[in-house]
Amino acid sequence: MRANLKRVSSVDTLRLSVFRSNSHIYAQIINDVKGQTLVSASSLDKKIKEKFKNGGSVEAAEAVGLLLAELAKKAGVQKIVFDRGGYIYHGRVKALAAGARAGGLTF
Repeated sequence: MRANLKRVSSVDTLRLSVFRSNSHIYAQIINDVKGQTLVSASSLDKKIKEKFKNGGSVEAAEAVGLLLAELAKKAGVQKIVFDRGGYIYHGRVKALAAGARAGGLTF
């Protein structure tokens, strides 16, 4: 699956990778050509941790998506490819993607 995403990825297309645990969700935007992480956000970030006592909720995942989009805009990123990491596009993963879209990222 990631091989297909990497084929689609080019110099100007970056990958948004998602990891979720039972208690938190993490997301990062990766440049596969250079092998570096440009932007990252998680439910452990100070802004999100203050608002939500449970970082593993759908609401926290959407907030992570919004925060990631905000940081990505500052870094000059607008267009990405979504890598759900093998997770079903449902619940927290879907909420994170919706938050990133609402923040201005184009999938």
